[in-house]
Amino acid sequence: MCIIVYVHTVHHSLCCNGPLQVALLQSVGLCVAEALKIGVPENYDGIFPWYLTKLPNLPTGYRNLTVTGDDGGIFGVDSGFLYALKPLDREKQPTYSLQVSFTAAGVTQSFTVEVCVSDKNDNVPEFIEESMRGVVQLGLLKGIPFMRLEARDRDDPNTAHAELRYGQIDQTPNIPSSQMFYIDPRTGEVSLTEEGASTLDPEMCGRYRLTVIVKDMGGKPTAFYSTGTMTVEVTGNTWASPDPVRLQENLPGPYPIAISQVKWSGSPVEYNLEGEFPEMLFTISREGVIYLNAPLDRETQDQFLISIVVERPDGKEIAKPVELRVMVGDANDNRPTFPQTQYHAVIKELAGKGTEILTVQAADNDDPKTDNVRIFYRLAGQSPENPRALFRVDPDSGVISVQADDLVGAARQYTLTITAEDAKGLNSSCTVIIDIQDQNNNPPVFSQSMYGPFHLPEDARVGAMVTTVCASDGDEKGRDSWLVDYRLESGNEEEIFTLEADRQTNEVSVILQKVLDYEHMREYALVLSAQNPEALVHGEYGPASTATVSIIIDDINEGPSLPESHYEVAVREGEDPGRVIATIRASDPDSNPIRYSLRGDTKKHFTIDKDSGELRTVQSLDREENSTYTMEVIAVDGKNSSLSVTAVVTVHILDVNDNSPVLVGDYSWKYLCTPRWEDQAVVLASRDSDGPQHGGRLNFSLRSDPTVRRNWKLTPINDTHTNLSLNTPHLPPEVYMVPFTISDSSSPPRSTFINLPVTVCPCNVRGNCRTAAKQLQGMPTVQSTLGILLGTLGVIGIILTVVFVRLSYQNPRPKSKTNQERVPLKPSA
Repeated sequence: MCIIVYVHTVHHSLCCNGPLQVALLQSVGLCVAEALKIGVPENYDGIFPWYLTKLPNLPTGYRNLTVTGDDGGIFGVDSGFLYALKPLDREKQPTYSLQVSFTAAGVTQSFTVEVCVSDKNDNVPEFIEESMRGVVQLGLLKGIPFMRLEARDRDDPNTAHAELRYGQIDQTPNIPSSQMFYIDPRTGEVSLTEEGASTLDPEMCGRYRLTVIVKDMGGKPTAFYSTGTMTVEVTGNTWASPDPVRLQENLPGPYPIAISQVKWSGSPVEYNLEGEFPEMLFTISREGVIYLNAPLDRETQDQFLISIVVERPDGKEIAKPVELRVMVGDANDNRPTFPQTQYHAVIKELAGKGTEILTVQAADNDDPKTDNVRIFYRLAGQSPENPRALFRVDPDSGVISVQADDLVGAARQYTLTITAEDAKGLNSSCTVIIDIQDQNNNPPVFSQSMYGPFHLPEDARVGAMVTTVCASDGDEKGRDSWLVDYRLESGNEEEIFTLEADRQTNEVSVILQKVLDYEHMREYALVLSAQNPEALVHGEYGPASTATVSIIIDDINEGPSLPESHYEVAVREGEDPGRVIATIRASDPDSNPIRYSLRGDTKKHFTIDKDSGELRTVQSLDREENSTYTMEVIAVDGKNSSLSVTAVVTVHILDVNDNSPVLVGDYSWKYLCTPRWEDQAVVLASRDSDGPQHGGRLNFSLRSDPTVRRNWKLTPINDTHTNLSLNTPHLPPEVYMVPFTISDSSSPPRSTFINLPVTVCPCNVRGNCRTAAKQLQGMPTVQSTLGILLGTLGVIGIILTVVFVRLSYQNPRPKSKTNQERVPLKPSA
């Protein structure tokens, strides 16, 4: 059978004369076989006996209540309470198991009470060793622990009382820095700082003495603490990069082969290798011996840079890596090879003996610093054969050159076989195809020295062809020695014409590439030259390789022209009419007279002199009516009216401050609440017909009357709007005339005086103005209507009250069940 037990602890406060306090500690489900557990603080210094808890659910009429299991005579029972006669010490005994017995209905029963002594911070932490010693090796990285501080605290380790923090108070000597070491406050691990790791030197200082401290309570200011001394010995280290190793490629083995060794002279470590090499090609043993596990190939990689990493068993690196350089020696195990199997070259037929044609280069992947890569070249074959020795190859350089005095009469193409061989006899071959090319020994010549004259109208379109001529060449058709490059040597300084050549026929066309002007140039004499793109070998370019093309330009009547297609004119508004505002002047290449007229000036605001092109105003202009006028000026050739030119004229009317600002909008329905509502205002809008230069920002200002400025306030919103609001907390309800002035931003400004009627009235909670409504003739007043409504509501209320009273008497309310109050526990007799 299980019952719910409420456990209470009764104790005195820490003050000796304090009142007795009873506190509810915990609620547990207690079965007959289960123990009652209570927590009791150690070092209680109040009044004894110290009542710990009331024993739960003792039956009525129990007797012979006793407690056993206490060898020190600390605990007792009285009137159903468990008490203690002296303080408890958790460090001496943290728990007590008591047996409580009693007799009820002639049967003796018992249950267990477990008393757990809770901890107080009453012990000072202590270092396990008063004088601690450690050794740090040269080369150790920062943050790598080389020893650990250990301390103990007899308080409960599961509480903050035994939560220890470590630190350093002093370092002796302070060389080369006062911050050589770092102590982890939580773990007590001692390591080098970054400055310590970089400046540690056993020759400068071989021993350091540190004063260290340990605190409980997580290092709080009120914590207990103790100090100790620590001696750190600085030792050298054998950790250094080993000497470079040179290994021959393709070593016969057996593998693995030991090639080098490293050693960390400090604590036990593990070694790892890193670098650009195939996995497991190099390995390292636990003793630091480095092994080669497979043959090396110098042509694949001629050296290795192996980084050797030293780590703690947990995998954390403790020192900077050292490097081992492995160089691979060469063995003659590669044949020379050409980068391509076939080459192609072209040589002129008149090339002399010794003319270089092509260089072939074979490569040998063996070590270039040895004789293994020395290569010899030879001409192994030629097709087709020739009685003369036409070609040779240099045995050392691989240069292929002409061996004969010339190649005249040889075949158009030869195929050579070239072999490359090293000192060991390893070889490979390639083919070289050589084309024999015709030489340029014939210059191009024109069939006649003068072409034309050709007539072109002045208005000929750009791109029109004038004529086509050709210079013939006696060399083989289709080759560079036959092709002709044409150039205009003179007569085309202004680049009016250009040449277009046909590379299939060797013809050239003279093309017009700019507009002609009869008045500027009436005749052209173009001198053409013809040359091959390839230099002449025999012969020279003479008079037959040049020709003249004569071109005559025929005059065409041209229309007038204007220097601009769009004119911008500015005029101040209000200027007197008749003033010249611009002069539009056209030109005619034929010097014909020009007549001017306007088009698009529908309201006839302007006029233009037909002979001089002077543009004038006909009437005074108003910018507010129209700020821009756009029209066209037409210039007509005086001899041919079909020839004309048009330009757009835009006249901008400059603003003058000739308008005063005005108030915009209807404000008769606006009102302000009294007493004043915060942020309530009448927004006033204004406008100025002038431009931004004069209209710009419009300024509102109240009349300089103390009463006006006391009652009203103007707050600008932007350039054209302002807020009108009450400046006083209260004004009597009525319509007020608010006098103010609106001024523009010109200098001097123009202004307008306003006397604005503004309604001030009391408002309801929604901000609506409450004004007295006028009684309409023949209609009931508001007071009479309100009386009728209140009377009707009163009668309805009386009827509802009578109905609810009768219902309450017919259905009496049942008595409520109240919860029983909890009665404090009383000790049994």
